Amino acid sequence: MPVITTVEDLRKIYQRRTPRMFYDYCESGSWTEQTFRDNISDFSKLRLRQRVAVDMNNRSTRSTMIGEDVAMPVALAPVGLTGMQSADGEIKAAKAAEAFGVPFTLSTMSICSIEDVAEHTTRPFWMQVYTLKDDDFMRRLFVRAKAANCSAAVITVDLQLMGQRHKDVKNGLSAPPKLTPKSIANMATKVQWGLGMLGTKRRFFGNIVGHAKGVTDPSSLTTWTAEAFDQSLDWDRIRQFRTMWDGKLIIKGILDAEDAKQALNVGADAIIVSNHGGRQLDGAMSSIRMLPMIMDAVGDKIEVHLDSGIRSGQDVLKALALGAKGTYIGRAFVYGLGAMGQEGVTKALEVIHKELDLSMGLCGVQDVNALSRDNLYVPQGFEDPRVLL
Repeated sequence: MPVITTVEDLRKIYQRRTPRMFYDYCESGSWTEQTFRDNISDFSKLRLRQRVAVDMNNRSTRSTMIGEDVAMPVALAPVGLTGMQSADGEIKAAKAAEAFGVPFTLSTMSICSIEDVAEHTTRPFWMQVYTLKDDDFMRRLFVRAKAANCSAAVITVDLQLMGQRHKDVKNGLSAPPKLTPKSIANMATKVQWGLGMLGTKRRFFGNIVGHAKGVTDPSSLTTWTAEAFDQSLDWDRIRQFRTMWDGKLIIKGILDAEDAKQALNVGADAIIVSNHGGRQLDGAMSSIRMLPMIMDAVGDKIEVHLDSGIRSGQDVLKALALGAKGTYIGRAFVYGLGAMGQEGVTKALEVIHKELDLSMGLCGVQDVNALSRDNLYVPQGFEDPRVLL
């Protein structure tokens, strides 16, 4: 087994072992990918305040997210097509998250179904849902999530229409993958991935095929998906979804203080500051740059989490120090999954946890819940996104 010291080590192995179309699906943003890059680079503009001669014994990264105990304030974000990165990928990731003690969030556009994940885990997981037009499908999706003992619903509000990701268009991304001479030649070099896929029956969108009206095969799924997303979405429509789900509710995709204030009025338990990993509006601000303004607006009224750009435990520390109660990793766990399956997801969590724990100690902090802006050097203008550095 190679020595893994960073999430980047996992990404390099993942790139070698996974077909190009699925690697590109993960490792890309929309249009010019400016926001995709800024999500990562803006973390580096925040510097840590080192403290010495402070008792660093008995450090703890334990915390809570929406009232649930977590080994560290990091959840696995909802990522579509995870089961194409590695056979039964959602099941593997959920099992790794459960064993580590962090939340797993299943995407509506997953390959393994809600029922598949529930059958292979014992800890309640979270279910991500899109804002779709089909009320019947939405109601039944929430009912299925409740039956699977999901403890929270995560409503994604920043995908009324899909931002164009050039690589996906060029690769002809699909599940199962389109068999063209180019894709066949590439997949032929990914022997371990191919053997895994041959050994599973889960190769379609398990939450949709056979559940959405008229969707019985991949060809009908394409038509349904093109028509399903609701471009007329507004806050009243989100309130309707709230009536369909009586459990904990998280709203994902908030990137503006005014939208954060609106989210307060729909009965959400938490919001996720997120730009969809730079995959929607290219040119939007990074999540970490928008976090301080959103915290100032609503941070004392609702639990605020952060998604997009986290690749290390130090990134987690910085987000928490700026006020976030929890964070999410998407690409970081997918790197591990594509590299080494369930073991790779565990390794990604271990790397992030170790970086968070050691960095806390060197900042003179024993308890992750005690992190604050006092632990950072924040450059002038960083907390006002109108002032570009």
